Amino acid sequence: MPNDQFRVWPGESYPLGAVWDGTGVNFAVFSENAESVEVCLFDERGRREIARLRLPEYTDGVWHGYMPDLRPGQLYGLRVQGPYQPEQGHRFNVNKLLLDPYAKALCGSFLWHDANFGYRTGSTKGDLSFDRRDNARCVPKCVVVDDAFTWGDDRPPRTPWHETAIYEMHVRGFTMLAADVPKQVRGTMAGLAAPSVTRYLKSLGITSVELLPVHAFVDEGHLVSNGRRNYWGYNSIGFFAPEPRYLASGDLGEFKTGVRALHDAGIEVILDVVYNHTAEGNEMGPTYSFRGIDNASYYHLRPGQERYYEDFTGCGNALNLRHPRVLQLVMDSLRYWVEVMHVDGFRFDLATTLARQNGEFDSHAGFLDAIRQDPVLSHVNLIAEPWDVGANGYQVGGFPPGWAEWNDQYRDVVRRFWRGDEGLLGQFASRITGSSDIFERHGRRPWASINFITAHDGFTLGDLVSYNEKHNEANGEENRDGHNENYSWNCGAEGPTDDPKINALRDRQKRNLLATLILSQGVPMLLAGDEMGRTKNGNNNTYCQDNELNWIDWERGADHALIAYVRKLLDLRHRHIVFHRSRYLLGRPLPGNGAKDITWYNSDGGEKTPEDWENGNSRFLAFQLNGEAGEYHLTRHGDPEPDDSFLVAMNAGPDAVRFRLPQPGEQGSWMRLLDTSHGGGGEKTGPEQGEVDLPGRVLSLWILQQGGNA
Repeated sequence: MPNDQFRVWPGESYPLGAVWDGTGVNFAVFSENAESVEVCLFDERGRREIARLRLPEYTDGVWHGYMPDLRPGQLYGLRVQGPYQPEQGHRFNVNKLLLDPYAKALCGSFLWHDANFGYRTGSTKGDLSFDRRDNARCVPKCVVVDDAFTWGDDRPPRTPWHETAIYEMHVRGFTMLAADVPKQVRGTMAGLAAPSVTRYLKSLGITSVELLPVHAFVDEGHLVSNGRRNYWGYNSIGFFAPEPRYLASGDLGEFKTGVRALHDAGIEVILDVVYNHTAEGNEMGPTYSFRGIDNASYYHLRPGQERYYEDFTGCGNALNLRHPRVLQLVMDSLRYWVEVMHVDGFRFDLATTLARQNGEFDSHAGFLDAIRQDPVLSHVNLIAEPWDVGANGYQVGGFPPGWAEWNDQYRDVVRRFWRGDEGLLGQFASRITGSSDIFERHGRRPWASINFITAHDGFTLGDLVSYNEKHNEANGEENRDGHNENYSWNCGAEGPTDDPKINALRDRQKRNLLATLILSQGVPMLLAGDEMGRTKNGNNNTYCQDNELNWIDWERGADHALIAYVRKLLDLRHRHIVFHRSRYLLGRPLPGNGAKDITWYNSDGGEKTPEDWENGNSRFLAFQLNGEAGEYHLTRHGDPEPDDSFLVAMNAGPDAVRFRLPQPGEQGSWMRLLDTSHGGGGEKTGPEQGEVDLPGRVLSLWILQQGGNA
């Protein structure tokens, strides 16, 4: 190949990746066990290799070189020479074109082919054999980029945690069926930037979108062979490059424009990131990048049996963040997305894996300590999915200060309470008041609990009240995949029904669950589409369904009354600090006026005693949030003043309960503000006093009227 037309100078070992400096491109690739590293240049279509240039220098484990003749837009890949000794953990194969771990953009797509494997598939020696086929035509090419972008006056919204309301959504699925989004950009970041989309999100009242993985990822072989794709994206292969299918233009500027449009609407952008494993799988998986660059450094290998991988993730491998260069990769990636792409935070998939030291979870693991002291990352939103599938992997409440965590105990207890399960009053009360029993340590606040009832993984809200069992046959795995215990209740019929009583009960249950979620202490996370009653036909594991099953249908079946109800709830939450305090509720007289911030009641209007909490048969719960106690809220003029007081009563049992309202005293009178037994959640009525009948399975909310501010 005509290498003499490209000059190669020694260059620098930092920063890693391919970096355009305005004059040329510096390449730096970490591999402490390689014998040499080559940069392979391709033509503008990525089909023909035009040169192989060996990086001439090796410094501190980094191979590097500077190429003054290259410009942004140049396509490239890597080839790494070294020993192929799986028993010692080395899987170098110079015949495989590899993705640069620091590539900022990719051109092309993956073709599932045996040439992508470092060993001869079908060989009796398995992965101990060596494959000499070139796979360049089967993998996308890395792109040298120019990061310049005109951000204008873009600023991060920096919404305080206790005021945050998260909306978990999928870039592709959110706009694929949106008629008011131009067809050519549906399913992309340009689609999310459409004015109709940002207006809708802002009007709903959410403050932050949490995007399912947008890092470049791979469709697994078994899906491709069955005509399916990886829809969710939890199979990353690059931690800097956006997934090409989410860029209508193929240009990085599109992603930045989408972020800027959301920021203009006051909405934060949180990325769901997958640093716990990669798409290369276990020892029988393909070689796309890390495995061929330095397998022994990048992955947790089994001690004494380095041919095999430690698998804390259930995905075949686990990224080894104990290695300083691998930790650097993750930290560099996170800072890149904050500083260059302007995102506002991250939700870390299977975060326990990232904090394993010598196989065990450690709240002072190198990764957690590195983030805590980082001047950039310590100030963005950090959310852990606090579990993995390894030993002692369940770590809800175990992450250090500064972190929020997905609270699956909130999900399960709230589902079970409204299903009508008995013996849950104490747990339910703790979950809706911020789960202090889990998170209150080292100064952590209620916002450490990310409350959710549904998420991408599991039933939608509509399916939660319509199915007792999962129905995943469409996934082609004989309904074996997905969770079996969903704590769901079909209200009397499995799936769609014409029975008006069952449908009315389902609608009431949706309103109960949504009101509970949005009015709980902590941070609510709403699954996109739940506000309109979306269904996935009982499929609770739609990871491989890139079709109408996952795409939000904005026309058919959208419950506009439910959308209005969610708007009302979020507006109520935002305007009243009693629903989003930044400190835990104490339930005892506070210094000053001696008021209680929360008081729990029995149905007779008397305060609950410790013995009352032990009533395992009761499915009735009532409490008053006292606006005179604790934190003040700001008026529309910015002046602090006490909030209104609210009374909440919930009856999850099938029979009506007669509830004696507590005396409102001299402050005013109780006005019923919300009643989920009514179609739209009810309107303000009253004044009310004495006894009221609370129908079965209903949530009612009263305001202590002090001028009609609600």
